[in-house]
Amino acid sequence: MQGYSLASSTWDEKELNAINEVIKSDIFTMGKKVAQFEQDFAKFVGSKYAVMTSSGSTANLIATAALFYTKNNKLQRGDEVIVPAVSWSTTYYPLHQYGLKLKFVDIDLHTLNYDLEALKDAISDKTKMIMCVNLLGNPNDFDAIKAIIGDRNIILLEDNCESMGAEYNGKQAGTFGIMGTFSTFYSHHMATMEGGFVVTDNEELYHILLCLRAHGWTRNLPKDNLIAPKSDDWFSESFRFVLPGYNVRPVEMSGAIGIEQLKKLPNFLKHRRENAKLFSKYFANHPDFIMQKEIGSSSWFGFSLIIRPESKLKRADIIKLLEANNIEYRPIATGDFTQNEVIKYFDYEIHGELKNAKYLQENGFFVGNHQVDISKQIELFNKVVGGGSVAKPLTIAIYTSLQKAA
Repeated sequence: MQGYSLASSTWDEKELNAINEVIKSDIFTMGKKVAQFEQDFAKFVGSKYAVMTSSGSTANLIATAALFYTKNNKLQRGDEVIVPAVSWSTTYYPLHQYGLKLKFVDIDLHTLNYDLEALKDAISDKTKMIMCVNLLGNPNDFDAIKAIIGDRNIILLEDNCESMGAEYNGKQAGTFGIMGTFSTFYSHHMATMEGGFVVTDNEELYHILLCLRAHGWTRNLPKDNLIAPKSDDWFSESFRFVLPGYNVRPVEMSGAIGIEQLKKLPNFLKHRRENAKLFSKYFANHPDFIMQKEIGSSSWFGFSLIIRPESKLKRADIIKLLEANNIEYRPIATGDFTQNEVIKYFDYEIHGELKNAKYLQENGFFVGNHQVDISKQIELFNKVVGGGSVAKPLTIAIYTSLQKAA
């Protein structure tokens, strides 16, 4: 691995053999391999049910949709949903697409999850749901959030697409809300080409998710399901549509790959956490940077840095150094999402000033973590950006490097 890339392949001959087995079977649509992967994944996270989808984004879509189709509808169009100001775009889109009003709340510059005081202040009598996003591998403080909710009838939904394997008090992130979503995209904790999951302990929601995933038909439902009990007439049940669903099914290859990837996931997580220890050694108390503060046990999707307000550093100068040393970087998720042009289509309000999200937008970036030992890459990053030691002012290091480049 030259330089420092954002992500690397998690596959070897086991995944390739799994793909070949599917090719030999000549059955490529969702089938037995996907069903097996769902069972294995549910067991891994500790949920009763897991529904695999074509992506983490479509997992968010059917999770949101499912809340509109329970017998006692849990959500209605126009309901207020609290969301963090920093997340991925498809955290927000399904909420907008189902006519919900989004209330954007600031994040904590250290954890990158909710500013808990802002969250507490934002809840109103109109609040029906809190979208809890575990950003960059870091679980939220669920004890604090559940205490804030108290005995109010507010739904907690988790977007855990960036935090597979993270734990809070020994419980898997993604299992604290009524549903939790996951992603198995290439750059995430394990990869199945494209893919995602919704997990839940709620049987009714599970049946709704199964229906919404595949055309809104009954074919994939158990006979005695909780939304549309089925007859024994296979012909009439073949094309019986009961919900306005989608086709967000995964392909069988993704299920076959996932079975093998899940076996490796504990070791992937081990390496990510070991990499984080080294990165933390250099940057946890850096005079120029704020590194993400771990809540519970993070699964360390990547390593974020935010320039401290008192620092004289400029992000543009840091980016020049990264590019000169072949170190890949990205913004921290979408930055302050409310600054994106797409917001004009939303029904939304902004709670407070979002000062932390705005600051992150202008002064933050992140670099990748991997499922293998990347100590050499982290050492390179520290040499280039950290100044070689936490004591050496980075302004001097950057000035020297830029002078050499010139």
